[in-house]
Amino acid sequence: MYEGVVQDLIDELGRLPGVGPKSAQRIAFHLLEADEDDVRRLAEVLLRVKETVHFCEICFNVAESNLCRVCADPQRDTTMICVVEESKDVVAIERTREFRGRYHVLGGALNPIEGIGPGDLHVTELMARLGDSTLTEIIIATNPNHTGEATASYLARQIGPMGIKVSRLASGLPVGGDLEYADEVTLGRAFEGRRVFA
Repeated sequence: MYEGVVQDLIDELGRLPGVGPKSAQRIAFHLLEADEDDVRRLAEVLLRVKETVHFCEICFNVAESNLCRVCADPQRDTTMICVVEESKDVVAIERTREFRGRYHVLGGALNPIEGIGPGDLHVTELMARLGDSTLTEIIIATNPNHTGEATASYLARQIGPMGIKVSRLASGLPVGGDLEYADEVTLGRAFEGRRVFA
């Protein structure tokens, strides 16, 4: 335990996701030893992010204006929407350069244990977007875990009767992985998503 503002800094850093007590202490001492201009620049960026970044009014991705970069791009395919849990998922999919449609960020996944239901996510806004007659497919790209699967199933049940094609990202074995280390769910998904050799 340290005294005063040093301990306050460690405590605040420790509240960040993925930062444990030892990492928080390491970061705090790095900041103490860093050049004052570097620390000031970091503080200014943190404040500027809070002041200027908000969520896109269409898809709820992070944006610095009313629309995110994807929604503002007239070259994007408006017939497909890829539904993801968080903005960081948009970045991951964009890195693949495989998807040219639009997105919808739910803001999380259904989790009844933690009290997160459809009303806590951007599900109502998604359903409102489905009234667009040009839509032909909704791709559900929630995480392949229990909450992501529950969310995908819920959305598929809600969207299915609307006559729009609903698909789910394939999931299975990672490249370079060994079968013996794969869990049952992953192996099951790999069998379900198998394809014929060309």
